[in-house]
Amino acid sequence: MQLKHGIHLGYCTNIHRGESWEETWRGLRDYTLRVKDRVSGGAPYGIGLRLSAQAAQELSAPGKLDEFRAWLDGNGCYVFTINGFPYGAFHGTRVKEQVFKPDWSKKERLDYTNLLFDILVKLLPPGVSGSVSTLPGSHKTFGVGEEEIAAIFENLRLCKEHIADLSQSTGHDLHLGLEPEPLGLFETSGETLKFFGLYMDRHPTDRDFLRHIGLNYDTCHLAIEYEDPARALERITGSGIRLSKLHFSSALRLKPTPEMVERLRPFDEPVYFHQVVAWHGDNAPLRRFKDLPDALAHAKAFPDDCGQEWRVHFHIPIHAQPTDGFESTRDHLEGAMKWMGKNPQHCQHIEMETYTWEVLPGAMREGDVVDQLVKEYDWTLAAMRGEGLA
Repeated sequence: MQLKHGIHLGYCTNIHRGESWEETWRGLRDYTLRVKDRVSGGAPYGIGLRLSAQAAQELSAPGKLDEFRAWLDGNGCYVFTINGFPYGAFHGTRVKEQVFKPDWSKKERLDYTNLLFDILVKLLPPGVSGSVSTLPGSHKTFGVGEEEIAAIFENLRLCKEHIADLSQSTGHDLHLGLEPEPLGLFETSGETLKFFGLYMDRHPTDRDFLRHIGLNYDTCHLAIEYEDPARALERITGSGIRLSKLHFSSALRLKPTPEMVERLRPFDEPVYFHQVVAWHGDNAPLRRFKDLPDALAHAKAFPDDCGQEWRVHFHIPIHAQPTDGFESTRDHLEGAMKWMGKNPQHCQHIEMETYTWEVLPGAMREGDVVDQLVKEYDWTLAAMRGEGLA
């Protein structure tokens, strides 16, 4: 839906299963339309579409895009952004580090992302800009060396050329958002600046890069890094990096006492990475654990060396504060929203992203997935109205 200042809001459909196009479309029919009917008030409804590589290929078959566009128009919907981070399966199987593969050093990632932009420009309404979000280059555990960095930069350059050509031929403002994530090739605002700065050092005449390649700022991810949202967003935009999209999301936080660590065990599930970042005080470095089982094993072996706070990469519903001693990082989301209220010109695409519905412990589920999404919309719209954004 379109809000004030030309901002478009949607939820990311990666919360629903959808590896094939038919499965993706079924999720839109079965769930997204029900959400729309309860939150849009009859106004055009923006969709944050997730397309796997398989679904993107199938949607590109002759006649499929025209059929989908007609369905969107007939149901008062439009697509303004695509989540292009997960290339392959994203539900019901081990995802974890596989979500970073193929990374941006591989041609498959370039071809997939270019295809997403080819699809997006055929779905965008007139005058609406289009974004695709993607991974932060690679993952720190993949052994990224100079050869891989050079390949990542070259593929991003080629993607930028493709986006620029599409923008020129269609008149749409198109942009790709790289998404910092814990243990990604870049995960903090500082590492983001270094990554973009290194590209520009090596390609000083590439004037269009920062126009078409920017950042997808996920409030869960930067909260896990213990960043201040206003300071991080000022650093990023002040360095000339475009805010392609904002993901509104929250992470789990807790004091890692033996009792709380034990309560955390139901969140240890086999599908997604749940990186943990531990804070040991203002003058101590952050300690990062690749996945929740690593943090739990450390707490068992060294119960007196767990620090003062843990933040866990487990997306939890943004409208609800957890109980039983847990807290959320929603304050980071609220800080980012407050910053947006003062700087609405910096980002026009906002996507709520709580993809963990299927693996949430039962105590955190309220009704069915549609009920949860409606409550997230209600909370988000009320909070945005409070900042003059809706």
